[in-house]
Amino acid sequence: MSEPTLPNLPTDTYGVPAPSRRPRRLRTSATMRNFVAETQLDPAQFVLPVFIAEGIDAPREISAMPGVYQHTETSLLKAAEEAVKAGVGSIDVFGVPTPEHKDFAGTQAWAADGILNKGVAALRREFGDDLLVMSDTCLDEFTDHGHCGVLTTDHYGNTVVDNDATLPLYAAMAVSQARAGAHIVSPSGMMDGQIRVIRAALDAEGFQDVSILAYSAKYAGAFYGPFREAVGSTLQGDRKTYQQDPRNAREAIMEVQLDIDEGADMVMVKPALPYLDILSQVADYSTVPVAAYQVSGEYSMITAAAQNGWLDREKTIMDSLTSIRRAGADIILTYWATEAAQMLA
Repeated sequence: MSEPTLPNLPTDTYGVPAPSRRPRRLRTSATMRNFVAETQLDPAQFVLPVFIAEGIDAPREISAMPGVYQHTETSLLKAAEEAVKAGVGSIDVFGVPTPEHKDFAGTQAWAADGILNKGVAALRREFGDDLLVMSDTCLDEFTDHGHCGVLTTDHYGNTVVDNDATLPLYAAMAVSQARAGAHIVSPSGMMDGQIRVIRAALDAEGFQDVSILAYSAKYAGAFYGPFREAVGSTLQGDRKTYQQDPRNAREAIMEVQLDIDEGADMVMVKPALPYLDILSQVADYSTVPVAAYQVSGEYSMITAAAQNGWLDREKTIMDSLTSIRRAGADIILTYWATEAAQMLA
């Protein structure tokens, strides 16, 4: 079959001159597109969130997060080794105690032999400074009621989290994590004044070089559901009295500034994708590095859509991470940290 003959068109179309600027010139090949890319993903700035669980003898897949596991110490070290080989910069450890080790105040959170501190210590022994060991500094996994602090009754008979009574517990938790070997503690409870108290406690105990990544703008949204299974949460109700209202933006800037003033070395926006506008504002404003957490709900909805054949899994992962980086994140916490690093390689 012969090629179709194109009509004899003029050099301009309907009297409109040919384009003088052709943006497509910079899209002609993968090499050219990489050459002029405004946004680059760097595995060294990825953080892999992991769960170490008490009372299991083999990794246990989290049903709401296919491909993500509760780990034993052995499998945790294996996952960390894979992350290091891929170039991932940090690993963020969450502890999952057995129900009998949960109590009203979450005392296992700062026990030297508690599951979280054991995981932190094992990672630091194994990898030294080759992998930044970050630890989640919050009580919710360790309290029998699932809240991020101790409970009290207010003047009207309502059960609420006692902000000021919780602060010394966070300080004890942060110090215990530093003793276990954490390079970075990450207070995620959204208690007012938490950064000031934790910084003072770390400094008083000689841990001036341990950094604080503050969960500064953490929103009380609907994207945390799968995480509740991951940590065996016993939460009843919600956290709307201490996490941020999703309708508020200016408040995030105030929270960020308070944390910086109190000594935060890095600040975070969480979740990431539903709050890219907040992330962009914080990145423009902040004088310290900005992190964003691609949370469990983001992971699970992309995973589910890909499993149903509705999305190209790998392309969607990279699109989502690129959007977070483009919005201004210097650091990205993602359950795809190792896989994304391998794809970038």
